[in-house]
Amino acid sequence: MTKQLNTVDSVLDYHQRTKHHLDRIAASPGYLDWANQPDPFRTFEAAEGVRLPLLADGLETLYTDLYAPGTLAPAPLDADSVAIVFELALGLSAWKEYGGNRWALRVNPSSGNLHPTEGYAILPSVAGARAPEISGGVYHYVSRDHCLERRLVLDRKTGDGIAGALPPDTFLVGLSSIHWREAWKYGERAFRYCQHDAGHAIAALRYAAAALGWSARLLGDVSDVDVASALGLDHEESFSTVARQDREHPDALILIGAAATQEVSIRMLRKTLDTGSWVGRANALSPEHVDWPAITAAAEATWRETTTASQEDTAPVPNFPLWWDRGPNGRSQANAAGLFRQRRSCLALDGVTSIPARSFYAILDRLLPRSGVPPWDVWPWRPHLHCGIFVHRVRDLPPGLYVLERDPAIHERLRSALNPDFAWERPEGCPEHLPLFRLANGDLRQHAQAVSCHQAIAADGAFSLGMIAEFGDSIRKRGAWWYRRLFWESGLLGHVLYLEAEAAGIRSTGIGCYFDDAFHQLLNIGGDYFQSMYHFTVGGHVEDSRLVTRPAYAHLDR
Repeated sequence: MTKQLNTVDSVLDYHQRTKHHLDRIAASPGYLDWANQPDPFRTFEAAEGVRLPLLADGLETLYTDLYAPGTLAPAPLDADSVAIVFELALGLSAWKEYGGNRWALRVNPSSGNLHPTEGYAILPSVAGARAPEISGGVYHYVSRDHCLERRLVLDRKTGDGIAGALPPDTFLVGLSSIHWREAWKYGERAFRYCQHDAGHAIAALRYAAAALGWSARLLGDVSDVDVASALGLDHEESFSTVARQDREHPDALILIGAAATQEVSIRMLRKTLDTGSWVGRANALSPEHVDWPAITAAAEATWRETTTASQEDTAPVPNFPLWWDRGPNGRSQANAAGLFRQRRSCLALDGVTSIPARSFYAILDRLLPRSGVPPWDVWPWRPHLHCGIFVHRVRDLPPGLYVLERDPAIHERLRSALNPDFAWERPEGCPEHLPLFRLANGDLRQHAQAVSCHQAIAADGAFSLGMIAEFGDSIRKRGAWWYRRLFWESGLLGHVLYLEAEAAGIRSTGIGCYFDDAFHQLLNIGGDYFQSMYHFTVGGHVEDSRLVTRPAYAHLDR
């Protein structure tokens, strides 16, 4: 058996062993070891810091402008705009306090608010009106301080060589994951959650770029070797003082700027970066660690060794028509930056709030891919995830089970996989372009709650859903590395649901704890061609009055 087949088998085995079941859950610590809770902020000792100004309040971009290609004139690439991208994508959104404890919330969502995702910038030399000049090099972003730590030092001449490897007026943002931050709480299933979070971060970066009139594109064919090298994750001296569990696993490079659709020379970029000197040593995140061999095996199995073009489906990426009728929900006046920073994961839903059908359709509409429209134009592949939806409280729409097909090409395959007794009816009043089908009528709140680890939040909203991935065959075709991309796509979907809920005056949250096969059985899914990847719920939220909210950066002396 080839190495490729072995790694595919390994990741499929990992997915199977980390399923929650009605009679047992995936292996986890079973308690919270507070003495070893990982530090949520990575820093590099001795790395020079560049303090960024907080400038997002000055952006007048409306949320709806982001979905209208050509509406916004591109901002110049300078240090000010770089500061805005990080503030709106990976920065803090607030601090919470309760019982003498204090913790930060961020613009990009995270499972359990544990934030395994680290952000980096690969920049040409840029000046700014309010931000200090940033020399060409590689930087690590510290969200707590809204600053860039200079990790790779290049002389000015060589630093300007970064611009030669990138399209004009663009820069790269790199993402990595520290699996231990999630494993501390969630055990073996944590590798899944780290991939959710990477997808959320990719989406957050795309939206932040859109607020400046820019595009963004995930470099889909870049290997983990090249990502690790570009971000210094393979520089042993930088991580020699921390445990293996505190190391960072390379995730992605995202090209951001006015010309982000153009190509990047990875070979030229690496050649330029290889002339620099890495600076700084990573901080230890926990005094002690628990080893989770299943996570190590999954990370090794999904490692992408070479930068080569992927074997994509021959089917084209669908490009759904723009739909401007957003319904009477007042979204058009929402400021984009304000909406990004007000996003929260709800802790409880009221079990009462309903939404009109047109608002429901408008939310689902944003989940459809469109050329030049965020966040889906960041994604270089056709959609592989679809939605099984529990409708609970949508006015003028019967409660029941529905399915949204994000690529019409999957219709026959999906229909043949689900319960043959399902109706597959088009809801009355549903927009013609929206591929939504009603499978069965009925009050399914108990079913929704049951498959989401008995959490009431899945039944108490206007609707909840499970994301159904084209799974086994797609992984076998591309390789085990594709497993991570399926979860990234689920994070993109989840991020749209977060923002759309906020825009509609309600709230949502991702549900990582669900009974995989119980959801499959409800739909009559057998085998592994389709698998559930992520669950979500949307509705009227209940505020916890015990929590005190503090401004995101009031602690900084600016």
